[in-house]
Amino acid sequence: MHLVKLLFFVLVSCSRDVLSQYYYTHFNTLVLPILKDAQTSLHSVSWFHGGNKLIDLDAPFTWRDCVVRNPPMVACGLEEGCRFPLRCDRTLCKEAHSYINPSCPSLNITAKYGCNICAVTPVNPVSKSCKLSQLTTDLVIFYGTDGRNLAVLSGQTFGVELVVSCAPSSLLKSLPKGVDGVAAFSWSVLAFPRQVDKPYVANKFVLCLPSSSKAPGVTFLGDGPFYFTSFPNLDLRSILSYTPMVRKHTTSLGYHIRINRISIRGISIPVPSIKSASVRLSTVTPYTKLRSDIYKAFVSSFSMATTNIPRLKSVQPFSLCLKSSAVGSVEKGFRVPTIDLEMESGKYWTINGDNSMKHVGNGTACLAFLDGGLRMKDAIVIGTFQMENNFLFLDLENQKLGFSSSLLARGTSCGSFNFTAIVE
Repeated sequence: MHLVKLLFFVLVSCSRDVLSQYYYTHFNTLVLPILKDAQTSLHSVSWFHGGNKLIDLDAPFTWRDCVVRNPPMVACGLEEGCRFPLRCDRTLCKEAHSYINPSCPSLNITAKYGCNICAVTPVNPVSKSCKLSQLTTDLVIFYGTDGRNLAVLSGQTFGVELVVSCAPSSLLKSLPKGVDGVAAFSWSVLAFPRQVDKPYVANKFVLCLPSSSKAPGVTFLGDGPFYFTSFPNLDLRSILSYTPMVRKHTTSLGYHIRINRISIRGISIPVPSIKSASVRLSTVTPYTKLRSDIYKAFVSSFSMATTNIPRLKSVQPFSLCLKSSAVGSVEKGFRVPTIDLEMESGKYWTINGDNSMKHVGNGTACLAFLDGGLRMKDAIVIGTFQMENNFLFLDLENQKLGFSSSLLARGTSCGSFNFTAIVE
């Protein structure tokens, strides 16, 4: 009898090890849904059982509306549990202090609190306001994926512990309804994807922003593979082109690329300095902004390429508006020209009508690019409207950006990942 029990125990243990190895091998990528707010056109990542956080590619750390409770604390795993203040001598605290915003309140409060807390100043990227707060820990529930299906990962009974900052409710002003904080997706060690300390999750992530609030987009944390329901046998990595990402210095947070030229209907816009221009990706900028000299040449070239389409009165904040019924559609084909961004690598990020023309009502569609002025820090800031329904693979390990151009032109969209196929 003892031998039978021993054999049963060994069999169960081996089965668990095999199952665990299977999940590590096949479900080696984490996945979370991305939601679009119809009112603000901003996108947030949905933490399972943990609220929605605005996606910010330039934030040094994640923050949420919460209060740090000093001991005695609620047991870890309960509603307010696992929220432990970080001390000022922790490595991650020092990392956070390397990204100090000079316009925010001073962090010099050691005399009052000693080293028992790590003071930080979370920033609202929309209102640009900031508040004095402190780093703490919080829990996030993750699902793993093999590219097609979801699985609840073992070892996270209450969630995976991450370092975040609490912030007062007043800092949520101007953020979308239902959003309770900001998720950092930057180069920072404290950024949301980079804190996922799992041996099977590579230092890479995907952003696929939805164009509608009706169906969620998706972010993958890891190396893939990636499949959408519309093309169940097509690994989306196979359709990507790549270009280098530029990190200006060790404390740079955002993602920069370089482009060689912008072409409209195959003709380069006449801006000699564009090859050396800095181009940044932004998830808190709804529409791509161009430095004034680039913007004027760009709009002029686009206008000349669309002389056969009736003009309508401009609608703020746009300057060039056309008759929407004459613009075309994905289904019937667009009459407006494609816009090609030739990357530093020589590959093209093609912007079709679904990412260039914004339908604003009353039969009007406007060129969805804005004049950012002459003093822009980056000559071009690519906004979310131009990123929607584009599969963007940010490979931090190899410092390169993978991009698909419009998924709609391929018959699919960012809302095509199956979040309902859960493997128990």
